[in-house]
Amino acid sequence: MNDYEFSDSKLYDVNLITADPFPDIECEYYDEEKFNNSKMIKAGFSVIHLNSRSMNSNFSKITDYLKRLNGQFSIIAVSETWLNEENKNNFQINGYELHYVNRSSKRGGGVALFADSEIRCKIKDTMSTTVEGVMEMITIEVLSEKSRNIVVSCVYRTPGSNLELFTEKLIELIEMSKNKTLFLCGDFNIDLGTQIDLNRMFVDTMCSLGFFPLISKPTRITTHSATIIDNIFTNITDGEVLSGLFKIDISDHLPVFAIYKNHQKIITVPVPTKKVFNMSKKNLDKLKNDLCQQNWTNVYVDDVHRAYDEFMNILGVLYKRHCMTTNFVKKDAVDKPWMTKGLRNACKKKNNLYSSFLMLKTKEAEDRYKKYKNKLTWIIRKHKKEYYTDLLTKSNGDTKAIWTVIHSVSTKHTIKSGIATHFLKENTEIYDRNDIANEFNHYYVNVGPRLAAQIPKDDSDVTQKIGSCPNSIFLGETDEKEILSIVNKMADKKSKDWVNMDMKFVKEIMSYVIKPFTYICNLSFSSGKFPDAMKIAKVIPIYKNGEKCMFSNYRPISLLPQFSKILEKLFVNRLDTFIDKNNILSSSQYGFRAKNSTSMALMELIEHITNAIDQKQYSASIYVDLKKAFDTIDHSILLKKRIKYGIRGPALQWISSYLENRKQFVQVHDTRSEFCEITCGVPQGSVLGPKLFILYVNDLVNVSGFFKCILFADDTTFFVRAMI
Repeated sequence: MNDYEFSDSKLYDVNLITADPFPDIECEYYDEEKFNNSKMIKAGFSVIHLNSRSMNSNFSKITDYLKRLNGQFSIIAVSETWLNEENKNNFQINGYELHYVNRSSKRGGGVALFADSEIRCKIKDTMSTTVEGVMEMITIEVLSEKSRNIVVSCVYRTPGSNLELFTEKLIELIEMSKNKTLFLCGDFNIDLGTQIDLNRMFVDTMCSLGFFPLISKPTRITTHSATIIDNIFTNITDGEVLSGLFKIDISDHLPVFAIYKNHQKIITVPVPTKKVFNMSKKNLDKLKNDLCQQNWTNVYVDDVHRAYDEFMNILGVLYKRHCMTTNFVKKDAVDKPWMTKGLRNACKKKNNLYSSFLMLKTKEAEDRYKKYKNKLTWIIRKHKKEYYTDLLTKSNGDTKAIWTVIHSVSTKHTIKSGIATHFLKENTEIYDRNDIANEFNHYYVNVGPRLAAQIPKDDSDVTQKIGSCPNSIFLGETDEKEILSIVNKMADKKSKDWVNMDMKFVKEIMSYVIKPFTYICNLSFSSGKFPDAMKIAKVIPIYKNGEKCMFSNYRPISLLPQFSKILEKLFVNRLDTFIDKNNILSSSQYGFRAKNSTSMALMELIEHITNAIDQKQYSASIYVDLKKAFDTIDHSILLKKRIKYGIRGPALQWISSYLENRKQFVQVHDTRSEFCEITCGVPQGSVLGPKLFILYVNDLVNVSGFFKCILFADDTTFFVRAMI
């Protein structure tokens, strides 16, 4: 083995090498109470490292313990994650962004960093790598306004691997972060408490680079050994850094932490707050009382747009008056619902026994701790089982309720991953919330038109194969009874529209506003106009997969006005009656139709296949899934087809008004984008949209007599059979 030649390299300064690897380090052991009383985590930028010895086994222990600490660490580093591509998304911590590097071949290893979502940071790909059989390393860079950026790395060195190769690779990676503050944490599997030459050489090398260890006490303690193999190295010289170890049995390694005291210059993202209306019975009773005494005269005008605006102005004022908004940051519950006071006390006793073992290091102390721990684990599992059994019993056969329970207990249950702190557009990083919201909106409203522009134009008559219906739809008036019946059947959803109203609220007050709203609905039908204020959609981006900083990796969830859903349902009721009476829809269309389902579509396909087999014929199928089918509908073609189907006069005008001048904005946390106009497609999340779509593609079955066509909305199967 070659010796390091410090004098021949610019990387080393022999004057920095110290005989003592822990100069002036005030490193202590902390239990939960001692740490919480110190309130030190609030002093500045903080990092904690935990060796999980499999996230699958110990992730819940990690998250439960972190919730009990007074404050939130800026960065949570985890080594020995044992993650792979299949299970990596099963482990999310609410309020954090996950970055990871997995071991590429055999089981074990792996590192991860959970970064506080309030902090602006980005992954450093050049310092995130795996060296087969030697190490894994993940690195992020935390942006700072005036001081140096902070680089945080988590490393795991494979036990018994070539220490010289590991050191060389580590030096190479560290050199990529010159002139920056660096925290290098992880499980190095190098005992800094021994005087072995190779271990001392590693420490001397780190010191020569200006990096010093912050952990000076054993991190892995057994009855026969106490080693310092988990650590945090830093190059900080211009501020006070606090460090310590937690006495907790998450794995056989103790968690270690460091706090960069008084460092307050990290660039942060505004804390997401949630606007909540106080829907107490007392407040609702006051609101209902005012609605009873309200003068609705201004609503009874001939212009439906003005009538609905006046209606919403009156309701909105009273809504805000009696259901005052409050902003809050949602926090997770500290304890699981099955944890009783007695179990919490038992957990404290278990932790005390573990602390005694760490201090005594005797077989007797270890046995006392393990015996109590095993008994407690059995009792907790029993309580957990009884809790979920009780929930399932109370479900009374309700399928939805049962699946909710199963989902909550499943190991694959994950927290919804939030929106990234920054995005990339043409290699430019975007951090401003307003800019992010506007970019999302521009992206979403242009997806449909871009795809529609790629569809070849056909100048022929698109309605030539559609038979003309001799009858025309009539939009009969509605009444209070019909509207109340529709509203009562709607789900109590809590998703709020652009005026911050949800369906649960609308159901509460509907009987108190039924008269003016009935007038608005009838005025809309008779005038053939859909109120403009009902055409505004609030869009929420939901992360799907892939790089979180790419706008294309978020699915838009469109939330339409609650009252628009009621008016749409009134129209759909009349449309369905007309369609069924005149047999307009093809029998091959199974989507969005009463008494039809995917099972029925599948049964028809199977029947065709079995008939072909019985007649000794060959059969073939083509399965088509149209990309962004709802977003690319051409309004002019849609309206032409409507005329052929008997949708004429006020009904045709109403649909035309429904489709035109629609707008949307994107909301990212509490930030709203500017409005953008929607120029093609049918509204996502609407009641009427799916009905318009199946009419739009209804004539697809007439394209060729050679194929049998089976449709379920935009999912299409072309089937053919023949003798060969």
